[in-house]
This record gives sequence, structure tokens and C-alpha cells, in this order.
Amino acid sequence: MFHLPTKVFFGNGKIEELKNLPFEVKRAFIVTDKGVLNAGLIDGITQQLIAAGISYEIYSDVEPDPSVETVDKAAMAFHKADCDLIISIGGGSPIDTAKGVRAVASNGGSIRDYAGNNMVKKAADIPFVAIPTTSGTGSEVTIFAVFSDWNENRKVTVVSPHLSPDISIVDPMLTITAPPSITAAAGFDAFAHAAETFVSRAAQPASDALALSAMKTVYDYLRRAVFEGHDVEARTKMAEASLLAGMAFNQSYLGLAHAIGSAISGHAHVSHGVSIGLLLPSVMEYNLVSRIDKYQQIGNILFDTRNLSKRETAEKVVAEVRQLRDDLLLPRRLKDVQVKEEQLKGIADDSIKSGMWKFNPREASVEDIQQLLKQIF
Repeated sequence: MFHLPTKVFFGNGKIEELKNLPFEVKRAFIVTDKGVLNAGLIDGITQQLIAAGISYEIYSDVEPDPSVETVDKAAMAFHKADCDLIISIGGGSPIDTAKGVRAVASNGGSIRDYAGNNMVKKAADIPFVAIPTTSGTGSEVTIFAVFSDWNENRKVTVVSPHLSPDISIVDPMLTITAPPSITAAAGFDAFAHAAETFVSRAAQPASDALALSAMKTVYDYLRRAVFEGHDVEARTKMAEASLLAGMAFNQSYLGLAHAIGSAISGHAHVSHGVSIGLLLPSVMEYNLVSRIDKYQQIGNILFDTRNLSKRETAEKVVAEVRQLRDDLLLPRRLKDVQVKEEQLKGIADDSIKSGMWKFNPREASVEDIQQLLKQIF
């Protein structure tokens, strides 16, 4: 089954579609962060809302890897502001926060109450528009939202079809000002979404096609987007890749890199994209023996494989992914991002609690994960 409940507007200048929202609304609750606000990216949005006769309230207290407390506070602010529309603008953090706000506003309680699969029982009657300003998370089209519970050093994942935005406006011009470090981490995460869903136990032909296209596009354009940030073609292609990868893993889920990455972020407060950069090459190497045929398919779209055996192609895929990570100047070692050796056991224990762990193509025990973590420590 393939399901995409979100209507997507894609392309340069598509932010103008805000003028044509198909909702009868009077007041918008805009969820964003200080970086987006200070960059002035919100100005064009508020001007369009005013022109359409829609007033607005801005909530900009969203931090990276937002906490459950942030979501609950934002939901309270939404109620006080008496709004009937939610608009998120930013990276995955504001978009996920907006998803949480709508779930709590429609169902009550705290976002903690909805951790897990299909715990959000009621579809929201509050329209929701997502506008990404980074290329990586794919959150603008997914049924997932991830939050941090710092009291328990863990990630809280909410999965529900009721989380998906009604409309997403993907305008690559909004990503131009994203700094190189954020572009690199987010873009590599997009590659990881595609790579993990392509070999997932739940992979299907439609998600495979999306994932292959996303991987090829990231491989070809991410370096340019990072080191030539005003390259409009590279930014546009990365926005496309992020969207396609999000559509892919929305159907077929992820794997071990995201399971472990979630635990690393929870225990050591390492940002999600950086965690994935640390993990993906080694996880792909671990999974290679279980999906050599699929790794060969990846190799066929990335480089000339005519003189390579199937095994050599698969191994070169892993090497190329590791080189991409290194070219982007993302961290290579856990200790480089202040992960402590004594944290590895707890990270391994929590990795197998992630829903994504069971979709990994090769089984991984706590001991296997610990060994993998030691290799990249």
C-alpha cells in the first residue's frame, strides 16, 4: 500500500501558494525557531497572510531536537492565541513540534500520551501547512514526529497518519540561507532515509523507486549545496531528494542507523543529523551481507560497475557513502561529539527499543550494537 495524504507544492516561488489556501480560517499559529525568525524567512509568509486577511501569532521557542515540554507549552500557547490554522516553517524541529501541537490540541493531554504507534486516535480539524527551510528530514510529508525527553534521556516517537500535514510547500529558495553545517547534516540524513528504507524489511517497489532517485540526487548535488550554498540548482535538487526520501520512508520505514541514532541523541544530546553521519557507513557495512543485491542496485546508479563483481560493487557503495560523509566534514567518531565510553551500553540497550530496529534487514542484538559503537568510538 502506498499512501500520501499531504498535498505538496514544489518549486521555486511556490511559497506564493499561501495566498490560495483552501481553508476558511481567520488566525494562524506559526511555529518556528529563532534562527528562521532572525533570518527573515518568515517575513514573506506573514505578508501573504496579512494580504489574505489572516492574522497570526508567532511561536518561535522551538529548540533543536525539541523536548516534550516544548510541545506541550506550544500547545498551550496555541489555545491561548485562539488560532484556527497551524503553519510550521523551519527544519524538522519546528515541523515536528507543529505536528505535536495539533495532536495535543485535538486530543488533549500531553504529547507523552501519544508515544508509539497509532496512539493519536482523533483526526485533527485544525488545518496544518508545513514549509521546510532545510533539505533533509522529509517531515513535511511523514506520519512521524520525534521529541526529546531529557528527564529519561530518550527520544519519544509519535507515529500516526493523523500527524501528516494537510499541505506542504517545498520552496527550495527558502533553503538558500541554511549554513553549511546544517545543510550537510540534513542532506546526509536524507541520503540515510533513502538508503535505510531501500533495504528495509518493509521495502516495496514504489518506495524503492523513490529511494533510488533520492540517493542518486543527494550523491550528485549535496556537496555543491554545502560548499556553494547559493547554487540554486543544487538547492532545488536537494529539496527534491529530501521530499522523495521522506515519501519513501513514510511507506517502508528505516533501520538500525536511525534506531541507534535516536538513542545517541537521547543519551548524549548529539543532533540527529550528526548521529546519522556517524552511524550510516558502519551500519551499511554491517547490513551488506544481507542485501548484496540491493547494494549492487545502489552502485549501478552511483558509479560505473561494469568491471566490478557484485560483492565489490556493494563494498564500494559503503566506501562511497563514507567518503561522502567525510567530504561534508561531518564528525567521524563518537568521542568527537562528547559521547562517553560508559554511555555505549545504555545506548545499545535503548537502540532495540526503537520501532525502526525491527525493520533492519539484518538482526542486531544489544551485543552487536555495542560492538558497532565501539568500532566508531
